[in-house]
Amino acid sequence: MLFGAAWLLAVVAGFLALWIYKTRPGHERWTAPREWPAQTSVRAAAGRATLVMFAHPRCACTRASISELARMMARFHERLEARVLFSDADPQFVQSDLWTNAQRIPGVTVQADRSGAEAKRFGVQTSGGVVVYDARGKLAFQGGITSARGHEGDSFGQRRIAALLEGGTPDRADAPVFGCALENEKDGPAREAHN
Repeated sequence: MLFGAAWLLAVVAGFLALWIYKTRPGHERWTAPREWPAQTSVRAAAGRATLVMFAHPRCACTRASISELARMMARFHERLEARVLFSDADPQFVQSDLWTNAQRIPGVTVQADRSGAEAKRFGVQTSGGVVVYDARGKLAFQGGITSARGHEGDSFGQRRIAALLEGGTPDRADAPVFGCALENEKDGPAREAHN
């Protein structure tokens, strides 16, 4: 009986720890430039909104973000172009299966983010972080497009971007980003990216 109670407690504790991890966003406070950065090498779309997603090539959480981007592009391909920039912090993994999956999405351009320069320029610190700029180059959204780490499905970020692209006004212009750090200041690039 005591063994059974201890086992049940361990299982519950494990599930609780996993739930806390999956629902804990990456860096909470980040601010993208209010206007499209002049010094960026990322090309803005002509005459429509531009979405830029930053990704670590080994972040398992980002797989869901790439899947959600594919759904978003299927729905809004006439109003949106997207760029996915992969951190080159771990050069042997830059062109991973995530890179290939992102390349397959119509309307998406994929490139390496040399030394994380573009992530810094756009203020993004977490894999799966997204910025959306309108056709005039004004920041319209910053955040994530998943509802938890590695979780596909409806999210606040998707709904807010959809409202923007449909000409409405979202309740907010941000959403939490659920993913691994693009670069860990203490230990170097994305030490938790192999989760």
